[in-house]
Amino acid sequence: MADLKMLAIDLGASSGRGIIGRFDGRRLVLEENHRFSNDPVQAGSVFSWDILRILHEIKTSILNCMLSEDKDIRSIAIDTWGVDYGLLDGTGRLIGSPVHYRDPRTEDMPEELFKLISREAYYGICGIQIVPLNTIFQLLAEKRTNPELLAAAKHFLFVPDLLNYFLTGNKMTEYTIASTSGLLDARCGNWSGEVLDLIGIDRSLFGEISQPGSEVGLLTAQLREELGCRDAKVLLAPSHDTASAVLAVPAKGSDFVYISSGTWSLMGAEFDSPCLNEKAMSYNFTNEGGAGGKIRFLKNIMGLWLEQESRRQWAREGEKLSFNELTEMAKQAKPLACFIDPDAPDFVAPGNMPGRIREFCRRTGQHVPETKGEVVRCIFDSLAMKYRQVAECIDDIKGVKSHAINIVGGGTKEEMLCQLAADASGRVVYAGPVEATAIGNLSSQAIAAGELSGISEAREMIAESFEIKCYEPNHSDMWDEAYERFLSILGK
Repeated sequence: MADLKMLAIDLGASSGRGIIGRFDGRRLVLEENHRFSNDPVQAGSVFSWDILRILHEIKTSILNCMLSEDKDIRSIAIDTWGVDYGLLDGTGRLIGSPVHYRDPRTEDMPEELFKLISREAYYGICGIQIVPLNTIFQLLAEKRTNPELLAAAKHFLFVPDLLNYFLTGNKMTEYTIASTSGLLDARCGNWSGEVLDLIGIDRSLFGEISQPGSEVGLLTAQLREELGCRDAKVLLAPSHDTASAVLAVPAKGSDFVYISSGTWSLMGAEFDSPCLNEKAMSYNFTNEGGAGGKIRFLKNIMGLWLEQESRRQWAREGEKLSFNELTEMAKQAKPLACFIDPDAPDFVAPGNMPGRIREFCRRTGQHVPETKGEVVRCIFDSLAMKYRQVAECIDDIKGVKSHAINIVGGGTKEEMLCQLAADASGRVVYAGPVEATAIGNLSSQAIAAGELSGISEAREMIAESFEIKCYEPNHSDMWDEAYERFLSILGK
């Protein structure tokens, strides 16, 4: 069927948008129909998502379709960041706002979990990267600080599943988003009763897990009346934004390394089954679900959050600068002068990021970046070195070197970082598409509609539809020497 129209609701940690996808049987064309800021709220001691505002913005995007030539959209699907959730009471009402993964309540929760089970035994079940923001640690923190909230809860829904429930009244749990939680048995892709029993969380809170492409349902009668949207079905995308982004990697075959680059850098490979061996655990890789039953074997790396939060700090100090201006400043700074560990706890919370970067460099005996250009150059050099380190870990686990890295997502607009990634790793970097998450979301809807046969055909279509830039490495001994310095900093 020609001219398939679909709506992707793509929600990131700082902004969201509605993207119309028009597929003519060969190419996919995108058009943004609504963009909005996603602003979490600090209320007292709790850092939360403004989930009802997000719902309002989703409704606005749907309404914009109904007031335009896109009133004939066939389907709607939502993707979001991972790990966060909402709880419903017995009447189906939301109990409080979903807490933001950057809330500090989980800082000491990994050590609490490992009092109950060894890290090795836990990894052997869930195969998940140990990061304090994981859902399992949020639930442990909830038990400690709000046990009455958990006692009142009857249903647990991840953020995209919660938004689908608001739209349709139907409760479904999508596989890729559930796989970010640290609560699934990685081998079977279902809830781990052993882990839930261990942490004392009632298994009845959790619904059956459904695969991407499943139908959630029509909008509720009230919303159909309010928005004038009669026929569009709500579908499950790969609801974790990284799962949608990886679907959109325009690579041939399965032997590729990817980075979904944005606020976070999610870097990994695509496997047919989970990798739960000692080497994967020692490198702290995660096994998360992907479209088509694949495993996203990856590491969460702190990404452009470092630059974004630095820019916000400078704005708070009275100087508003564009990302392009910051990049130009970075180009003038001395290369490879100093490094940070992007994943150090110092850089997780919002705040004075440039000050924290300077303090890290001071504490580790390095040159202290004083100018804005030096700070951004430090961020970019450190991320490029981190990409090299993770790529080498993947090579070691797979037993073969991947000669190229595919970078997708908004971070591909940082051309300087893409080139530095090629230079640091000594590998060709293919960058694009920019709108990978929305493209993967829309591609999954086209697969569900029967217009694409599966992931391979979707990736061929994506490569034909969108610009992909190639960055050849300018690798030299300078990078190897600097990499040794970077690794020594990580060891301090």
